[in-house]
Amino acid sequence: MRFEQRMNDVRFSLNGAELSARASGALWWPAERMLCVSDLHLGKSERLARRTGQYLPPYEVRETLSRLEDEIAATDAATVLCLGDSFDDLSAVNTLPEDEVLWLTRLMAGRRWIWIEGNHDPGPLDFGGTHLAELQRGPLTFRHIAAADPVGEVSGHYHPKARLAVRGQSLTRPCFLIDGRRVILPAFGTYTGGLRSDAAELCALMAPDARAVLIGKTAQAIPMPRGRVG
Repeated sequence: MRFEQRMNDVRFSLNGAELSARASGALWWPAERMLCVSDLHLGKSERLARRTGQYLPPYEVRETLSRLEDEIAATDAATVLCLGDSFDDLSAVNTLPEDEVLWLTRLMAGRRWIWIEGNHDPGPLDFGGTHLAELQRGPLTFRHIAAADPVGEVSGHYHPKARLAVRGQSLTRPCFLIDGRRVILPAFGTYTGGLRSDAAELCALMAPDARAVLIGKTAQAIPMPRGRVG
């Protein structure tokens, strides 16, 4: 696999498509002007309050939309593809405050917007755009949950994170997982947990030479951590 390390992204090829794993956690396909994000989980604080009585600061939608707006502006994306679990459940679609609905509507205006179904939002959404179970575009297939034997697959769902040792301390960061067959995106949403890359499910999905691209202030490609640290 070929990786080109830059400050704000790591560029790589998947099944002939030249892609960019951005430090934000978004995937950019320049040739198609397509920005792909996964697992926004909009409305999670409201859903937790509604179902469990647990209250979190209700700012995650605004923070997530702000970062998404920054990525759209930075890339000038013509297409935005949301790779499933865009809302924390179907009821969350109808409980967003009006100003957040208008914000999302404004982001959607003037570009193609595709919603891929996730396990948290498995039905049609009460928004515009195109609603699909999965998308085949050129050499790539976009779906929410990784398939058993993919070629050129882009998926999300697992919220992967990598744990590594830095100066004797353990550090965990969200990450992309990439091998010659697939890429699994990190969760883009603010209130999202994650599954460590050394989990059995992720080790079984990814090839032995898989890379993790850590995200945050910068993007950094490392061998996918598979052993316990700390």
